[in-house]
Amino acid sequence: MMVRFVPWILRLLILVPLIATSAVADDDGPQARPLYNRDQWLPKSVSTSDEVLRIPQPAEHNAPKGSFVLVGGRLFDGTGAPARPASIVVQGKTITAVLKPGETNWPADAVVHDIAGKTVMPGLIDLHTHLTFLDVNDMSVYTNANASGAESVMRGLRRMAIHLQSGVTSVRDVASHGDAPFVLKRLQASGEIQGPRIFTAGQLITQSGGHGALHAITSGYPEVANGNPNAMVRIASGPDQWREAVRIQFAKGADVIKLASEYTQEEITAAVDEAHSLGLPVTVDAETQYIDMAIKAGADSIEHPLPRSDKAVALMAKRGVASVPTLVTYRIIQRNSGGYYGSTSRRFELNEDTIVAMAQKMRKAGVKMGIGLDLIVQYPEFMPGAYINELESFNQIGFTKAEALVAATKTSAEIMHMGDRLGTIEVGKLADIIVVDGNPDEDFNALRKVRTAFVNGRLMLQEGRIYKPAHEEVPLPARK
Repeated sequence: MMVRFVPWILRLLILVPLIATSAVADDDGPQARPLYNRDQWLPKSVSTSDEVLRIPQPAEHNAPKGSFVLVGGRLFDGTGAPARPASIVVQGKTITAVLKPGETNWPADAVVHDIAGKTVMPGLIDLHTHLTFLDVNDMSVYTNANASGAESVMRGLRRMAIHLQSGVTSVRDVASHGDAPFVLKRLQASGEIQGPRIFTAGQLITQSGGHGALHAITSGYPEVANGNPNAMVRIASGPDQWREAVRIQFAKGADVIKLASEYTQEEITAAVDEAHSLGLPVTVDAETQYIDMAIKAGADSIEHPLPRSDKAVALMAKRGVASVPTLVTYRIIQRNSGGYYGSTSRRFELNEDTIVAMAQKMRKAGVKMGIGLDLIVQYPEFMPGAYINELESFNQIGFTKAEALVAATKTSAEIMHMGDRLGTIEVGKLADIIVVDGNPDEDFNALRKVRTAFVNGRLMLQEGRIYKPAHEEVPLPARK
């Protein structure tokens, strides 16, 4: 009797893996070119800028002088290893040693910081910011054709300070006004202003009526006017215009390209192809069928916890398409207004349960996930609680507390394509370091007590306050 069933058992054994992989069986690879391989032409012996494009420049460009050591603290290094006692030595902008307790082989002139009883760890990363997004009180400028670039920079400065005081040492700005994010990026990198290092997309690229440009035709507000130099959104129509929009952000100095639904398959494929050919990764704000299109094109990451099919989730995991779920901002919107209203790109059920369920599904599928907050209007005022809330959400969907902090540091750096320089405290990495009064890998609330922060080896936060070195007088020229 059993012999008769053997063929059926064999068929079932063959069928089971087919069923399990049916969601990705028709995956024939991305339509766009792969991301430009800069390492093929830039060996490690060539010094480059500390940004995604890796432009050749002197090794100590923008590096501060001198060295310092953090002594007596508890090190959470972001690699996934358990916290341990250690001292960290920094020369210029680079971590040069991680020492065991009792070791003292650091430069004789190093500035010594005693951090006994505190945790030292990599700076946090926020993968989804809009540094210049209008405050609610500024909404009147929607009817004003002269939204100010200067005001945009000032909003950005204030939000950079809030992020830094919350322990965030790197932000990925995924759409801000005009040249403002590039100005802020340059001044921060040179040490002229205090705040997290900035990786910026420049303008959001979408179609007429797309996400971020919904009211453009009827109101004409400057946020989305292509002719306005301070516009936050760039409207494009057809594959050629989408390529051109990418090239414009590249020319300004973008580190990433941000696309938003709605679009055609041809448009998003053209944009991803153009970005990848220039060496820029692409992240996409999309939902439902537009996520399918983004994956098909070859996008590198997808923002938000919006609806997508099981097939899309499986393809994201298979291809390594990262997720930045930004759960906290949807939670704030839901609690403030009862729902996400008035948007043609949010035509589906969206509430606190659906967003967590989608994040949970991606976690179980093995999708790489990083931390981003999307704190628009006055929402940065919720920091550091908003960041803690996002970490707690990661804990809720299956991450341990330590794993959530790794997602906030190491994994988020990898999503930015900066994992070789940021995200962990290891020899050779850039010195983006925070000191916390407590054990954040055991209790996220310790992040309310970030006492000290170094960005690129520069002290930028001291005793919880923004630190700026005193002005050094330059002597007048001598009379000849």
